[in-house]
Amino acid sequence: MQEFKPSYQKIIFVCVNEREPGKACCAAQGGKELRAALKAEIEARGLKPFVRVSQAKCLDYCGQGPLVAVFPDNVFYKGVQLEDIPALLARHLPKP
Repeated sequence: MQEFKPSYQKIIFVCVNEREPGKACCAAQGGKELRAALKAEIEARGLKPFVRVSQAKCLDYCGQGPLVAVFPDNVFYKGVQLEDIPALLARHLPKP
């Protein structure tokens, strides 16, 4: 095992978990689209080397999704919609 420090200052996890039909899940509530939009916005801002947008599986809030977690801030958001992206990024991204 070898320890290293990645260049990322933040990692944003977006739940994209899928469950069987009829059960609430983040994927069915827009998690995949939300992740894609966050990735595109990070890239458009030139922050890809510093901010990682990753998918997560179940984070245990299936009925309240999509869920987003920001680390190392240790902040979770539930019910995140595409229109919430600017506010979320304004709160957590490194200031220029």
